[in-house]
Amino acid sequence: MSAKGTGRLAKHPVRATFIFGRFPSKTRRVHPASRSAKPDPAPPRLAISILAGGLSTRMGRDKTTLRLRGKTLLGHVRTVAKATDWPVRVIRRDLVTRCGPLGGIYTALKTSRADAELFLACDMPFVSLNLLREISTKLSSSRHAVFAVVDGTAGFPFVIRKEGLPIVEAQMARGEFSLQKLALALKARRVRVPKSRQREVQNFNTPEEFREALRSVNI
Repeated sequence: MSAKGTGRLAKHPVRATFIFGRFPSKTRRVHPASRSAKPDPAPPRLAISILAGGLSTRMGRDKTTLRLRGKTLLGHVRTVAKATDWPVRVIRRDLVTRCGPLGGIYTALKTSRADAELFLACDMPFVSLNLLREISTKLSSSRHAVFAVVDGTAGFPFVIRKEGLPIVEAQMARGEFSLQKLALALKARRVRVPKSRQREVQNFNTPEEFREALRSVNI
């Protein structure tokens, strides 16, 4: 090729040699298989704790014994929980009493052999297996907890890593026993339950609420 035909490259022969000669010889393509990639972290080992240590003062009797569709409220919850194939236990006695649901949460985390506990109330018989799985899959290594949220209010079901135990203890020491404040302290991820599925998180605190549930299932 003549100098006239090469244009600017002809004026800079050293640069031309570098670009078309030496540069390719020093460049190696890195194939994906040869890259050192971090393995995905193992999913946390989960267990389920059903909280049944409340006094049921507004109901006037032990809610776990109330029957719906031929089965106790607790029986309904336990059946769904066992379908996950995770270990399931019922927390009836709290290690620290008079702390509301935080007493049961503290008890479960303190004695847990799992990496995280998924919490259910004993009086939510319409909870579904799909909802439990959706909540649990939202738990990541950067989050202490995930809470279901209805109309902006955090509640059951929720999952908390065992590393969140000191935060639960701190809330109890301050006398702050609400789930809302606990979710904030844990910086929990919130999973909104759509209106069409809010029956799944429904629970019963008074005889009137339970009678309405009975009517709704034609019993």
